[in-house]
Amino acid sequence: MGRGGMVLGGAKARDFNGTVRKLLGYLKPYWFSLVIAVIFAIASTVFAVVGPKILGLATTKLFEGVMAQMSGRGGIDFVYIGKICLILVGLYLLASVFSYIQGWLMAGISMKVTYSFRKDISEKINRMPLKYFDSTSHGEILSRVTNDVETVSQTLNQSLSQIITSVTTVVGVTIMMLSISWILSLVAFVIVPLSFVVMGLVIKQSQKYFKDQQVYLGHANGHIEEMYTGHLVVKAFNGEAKSVEKFDEYNNTLYGTAWKSQFFSGLMFPLMSFIGNLGYVAIAIIGGALAIQGKISIGDIQAFIQYVRQFTQPITQIAQASNIFQQTAAAAEHVFEFLDEPEEIHDSAHPETLTNVQGNVEFDHVHFGYSPDKIIINDFSVDVKAGQRIAIVGPTGAGKTTMVKLLMRFYDVNSGAIRVDDHDIRSHPPRFALTVWHGLARCLAL
Repeated sequence: MGRGGMVLGGAKARDFNGTVRKLLGYLKPYWFSLVIAVIFAIASTVFAVVGPKILGLATTKLFEGVMAQMSGRGGIDFVYIGKICLILVGLYLLASVFSYIQGWLMAGISMKVTYSFRKDISEKINRMPLKYFDSTSHGEILSRVTNDVETVSQTLNQSLSQIITSVTTVVGVTIMMLSISWILSLVAFVIVPLSFVVMGLVIKQSQKYFKDQQVYLGHANGHIEEMYTGHLVVKAFNGEAKSVEKFDEYNNTLYGTAWKSQFFSGLMFPLMSFIGNLGYVAIAIIGGALAIQGKISIGDIQAFIQYVRQFTQPITQIAQASNIFQQTAAAAEHVFEFLDEPEEIHDSAHPETLTNVQGNVEFDHVHFGYSPDKIIINDFSVDVKAGQRIAIVGPTGAGKTTMVKLLMRFYDVNSGAIRVDDHDIRSHPPRFALTVWHGLARCLAL
């Protein structure tokens, strides 16, 4: 009859869209700060994108001055180049200031959302029924409060602003490249489909491993917490070998999923860099040919090469952010699954008031099981009068603790009734059990 062991939750189907909608609900109170952060992130990126084009003007002027000096027709216009340098310093300074402001705003938003997460989890724990903690390890719950919430916090603080700046960079760089040369732009754009194909293949493989990593991290933490708090019981029943075997199973699975997820995530950058280098070679060759023909200036080639680097880098960042968002979705869904768990037994619509507990206890044809498909107490009846002293004896697992839990209304019976002084305990609020217990403590010796 007794409740034996802990049951660790397994992986469930993920609802990415539903999780994102719930996460946006937490961000809704801070929408104004979020919009300001997005505006500053875009402004910072725009200033940084314009820089290479202006720097290209200085490069062209320097090249023309050198050529004029070599031919004896003039010299280098350092005044013009100096003005360009001052403009660049101003642009990059503004970009840094705006980037700092948006980072400060996003840090504040992420901390507030993290606080809301932990506050809701703390309040949820106080409303959870005892049966949830009987069937879920404390480490599993702590993993959701710490690891999963921290993963969401880091994504909001870093990856969200990174994805905004990356998208803005891609759009801005595309415009600037087209303004320089559509031929070179066409060469640069050829690498984009190839980049997305590689990105899609890597994400497809890494997504499932990131999900399993979060699940087995919770399993491992739960097992460690159980063994640490119950080490005296483990040693008393000679369970060290079984405990180590179980830990090795979780740890090896966690190692495999974590290694694979990190491997695929780390594979993204070198692959994208290799594809980007192919673009550099093609642009250098075609750009040189166009410069010889006088269709493009040296400064434009220099600016275009910078833009190509800025073009491939944010694509890589978007790819990495996509992996991080998959991990974040898995972590956030762990939190939302906990917040959506059924809460404790609701109070009766018409609660009764029992001010003076005499101590008459009656179990009337009680049927109960921790799971509905496995009834462990079948048609149990007993009538204990006030003042009687009884003893509940039996081997481990006989149901002694279960009977007390039912009397305390930590669980409700499946059928039948438990009455105290002829009042069904289900007609009282669940916390009425404390009153019952203090009253019965004077009458029963269990």
